[in-house]
Order: sequence, then C-alpha cells, then structure tokens
Amino acid sequence: MKNILIALLTLVMIVSCDEGKNANHRILSNSSGNLNSLQIVSANADWEGAIGEEIRDIFAAPVDGLPQPEPLFTIKQMPTKVFSGFATSSRTILKIEKGKEAGIKVAEDPFARPQKMVVVRGMNNEEVIQQLRDNKQRIIATFKNADIQEKLRRISKSLHSKNNIEKNFGLSIKFPSAYRIAMDDEDFTWIRKDIRTGTMDLMIYELPFNAIKRNDSTIREIIKMRDSIGKTHIPGEKEGSYMQTEKAFSPSLFETIIDNKPALETKGTWDIKDGAFMAGPFINYIIEDEINDRLVVLEGYVFAPSVQKRDYMFELEAIIKSVKIK
Repeated sequence: MKNILIALLTLVMIVSCDEGKNANHRILSNSSGNLNSLQIVSANADWEGAIGEEIRDIFAAPVDGLPQPEPLFTIKQMPTKVFSGFATSSRTILKIEKGKEAGIKVAEDPFARPQKMVVVRGMNNEEVIQQLRDNKQRIIATFKNADIQEKLRRISKSLHSKNNIEKNFGLSIKFPSAYRIAMDDEDFTWIRKDIRTGTMDLMIYELPFNAIKRNDSTIREIIKMRDSIGKTHIPGEKEGSYMQTEKAFSPSLFETIIDNKPALETKGTWDIKDGAFMAGPFINYIIEDEINDRLVVLEGYVFAPSVQKRDYMFELEAIIKSVKIK
C-alpha cells in the first residue's frame, strides 16, 4: 500500500511539472517573408511623413558594391491598427511606437519563429528619428544576421559534400549541392553555380599572414592581390584576358569579424582586362588566421547581366560567413 501511494505521488508531481512547462511554453507559428525584406509597422501618417522618409533613407539605401542601385531591404509598410493575428508573422519587423519614452527594443520570436522584431520608440517625430539614426547600424545588423541565419538554415537542407576544401585549407564551409567544383587545387578552390543569366562564383585561397597591411594603402594592396589571382586562375575568353578589379571606381573597405576572427571586407565590381565586356559585383573577405599564421581569403562574385544581383550576392555572403577555420 505504501509503495502504491509513493507511485501515485510521483505521478502527480510529474504531471504537475509538465503542466507548468506547457503553461510557460508558447506555441508559435512559422514566420514568413522573403530574405532581404522588411515589414514596417507604423501609423500611416508617420509612414507618409518624416519618420517614413528616414526609414526609407536607412533601410532602402543602395547596397555597396552593386553596379546598379538596389535597396538594402525591400520594405513594405503595414498600419499599426491592423498589426494582429496572421499579420504579425513576418520574419523581420521594424515597429514604430510614438508617444513613449525614447529607446529601442529587440524582440526574439515575439509572434512567430524564427522572428526578429525591433521596436523604436519616442515621444514625437524628432525622438523617433533620432533613435533610428543613433541605432541604425545595430538595427541593420540585427536584420542582416537574421537573414543570414535563415539562408544558412535553407542551405543546410542540401549541402555539397564531395570536395577537398577541409583537407586543402583546414576549414569547413556550407554551400548548396547546386554548386559545382570548377577547380580544386591544394592552394586554390573555385566553386561555381549556373544561374539563368550567368554564374555565381566562389573562390578560396590563402596568403602569408603579413601579405596585406592595414594602412593607407590597404585597398591598393587588395586590388593588386585580386588582380594577380584573376590573372593566374580566372581567364577570360580571349587569350591573355582575365578577371580584374574595375579601375573606374574604388572598392569599399570595411572591418568586420568572421568566425570570431578579425577580417577585412571589400565590396566592388570586376571586369575583364583585354577581353570581352563582362562585369559584375564581388565581395571579398580576408580573415586573419593568426593561429595558423596565414590569411584566409574567400571571395564571391556574380556574372548576371540585365538582372538584379542583390540576392545573388547575399547568398554568397551567407555562404562565406558559414566558414569555420580548424
């Protein structure tokens, strides 16, 4: 009898714990929305006025390095009064709340999963606009990182696995099985994907640790390095022609972190030296791998004439940011 009572008490305790867990666990629907898109939630008057203008200036600004202007995010506004139910399922949301103490709040999965919502508050237009300006880099990074993680989640469903990248370079990188290995040498890997109007390409190689100095001539050293790699490995159709950095416009240079390591990010355009007219955008990362006394270089570029290229370049950026150096 005593054993039966102990068993019953144990069962009651287990059920009570499970009920407590269920009470604290919200069942969230799947989020929706395209990559590089952003749902703006605001009053119509704010969207049509100075706040909306500031939002468009920040979040629909042209992407660096593209040959034609394309917005950082494709933005769409929704009136605050209809933001409920199914309308709250967008994957990335920027919400404006006026009449409240100035500040911003980042919410993780508030209505759906995965979801990032940034709430920007201020007592009036001026305070909201100031919060947007003061925190724009943080907000952009929040949404960009969310998009990259979602892209990598989708990529992981069908990964390319038959390659020698880890063996040759001591690193792992996630890219879809739709890509093919065009060149797989011990010191240079060239990965390609055919698209409707051209190709998406990714290169991996390494340099001595001190090959690129951080000083006033850094961008010139990167251009020289890129042109040398293009001459050696990326020939054009005409004999003697090759891919080079376009000389008409200087690339943009940024400092960033890749795989918890300092890195240089270069965005610009390429063309073909002494060959047919071909050009497109590139994004180049030089990662400081101090432990292995080297620089790891990963570059993506696109040839896709007459079509928008933002989303192609975003895919290459996401692939590069999946790198894990051993």
